[in-house]
Amino acid sequence: MRIGELASTAKVTTKTIRYYESIGLLDEPARTESGYRSYGPTAIERLDFVRQAQSTGLSLAEIRSILEIKDEGGQSCEHTRALLHRHLTDLDAKIAELEVAREQLREMDARVAALDPADCTDSNRCQVITEALADSTT
Repeated sequence: MRIGELASTAKVTTKTIRYYESIGLLDEPARTESGYRSYGPTAIERLDFVRQAQSTGLSLAEIRSILEIKDEGGQSCEHTRALLHRHLTDLDAKIAELEVAREQLREMDARVAALDPADCTDSNRCQVITEALADSTT
């Protein structure tokens, strides 16, 4: 199949396919006598895998590392597990940071009710934010 048909079937753009070829996610396809790219069914499977792997948060470089192992005939499960574990650890840390930020915002929101807008005379800062941040550093 030609690149347009592959793109349509795999639900990606032709530009994406060319890019994936350039970074090694897709093998260079065979060429017809007239020079058109000619893809087999494995290209669809590979593009589908790339899309699924991206949905887990893996980068294209990480996906390529998995595919390289597979292309060499190896088992990629442990490598993939390590990648996913690192992403899970990073995600847990980000969630913890977001929970702290949420609590700070809740405290600021609650503090607004006790502030008098007439006391907000600084033309460069808002007392809601500056007082909340000053309280959190003490």
